[in-house]
Amino acid sequence: MKKIALLFLVVIFSFVPNLFADNNKKIKRISEGQQNAKITIIAYESLTCSHCADFHKNVYPELKKEFIDTGLVRIEFRHFPLDLAALNASKITQCINDGNSNLMHFLFSNQQKWVKGKNIEDLNKNLKNLINDEKVNLDFKTCIDDKVVEDFILNDRIEGVKKFKVNATPTIIINNKKFDKPLNYKNLKKFIEKMI
Repeated sequence: MKKIALLFLVVIFSFVPNLFADNNKKIKRISEGQQNAKITIIAYESLTCSHCADFHKNVYPELKKEFIDTGLVRIEFRHFPLDLAALNASKITQCINDGNSNLMHFLFSNQQKWVKGKNIEDLNKNLKNLINDEKVNLDFKTCIDDKVVEDFILNDRIEGVKKFKVNATPTIIINNKKFDKPLNYKNLKKFIEKMI
């Protein structure tokens, strides 16, 4: 009987680390560029924000080509969801947890396909269909229900408000200073060049 009880305890405790693994997982920040770049940009964004999608379409490609790919700038994408649909989309971008920005860029470039509907159920369905059509290897429900990732995303928003007084998206922070000019590539480039 003692052997059976001991075996039972060994089996139970062998699973204990797995029970707590999700709560202790290290969530990787979505970013691009070299870790030791002279300039760090933090972009606070909401995946349902049309101005953020515009930034990714009209400003980001030049920023990447001229400053990120050349090693001068590193960019970190921080979550600032403006609604439940944006929160759920943020969970999807963090779900694979590889720090890669491709899925986030994909959701911004296809924003009009999924940010529509009468309620959150419609938007979730659109988001799920878009992800499935793209054959992204993730479990939609598991990602949406992940409380650890949800806390990470909401903490981004809280920190943005407390540390940088973020109240709209996109908000760009460059080396811990809020970029307060109209957000176009010309203004951003001029601001960055002064810091190089």
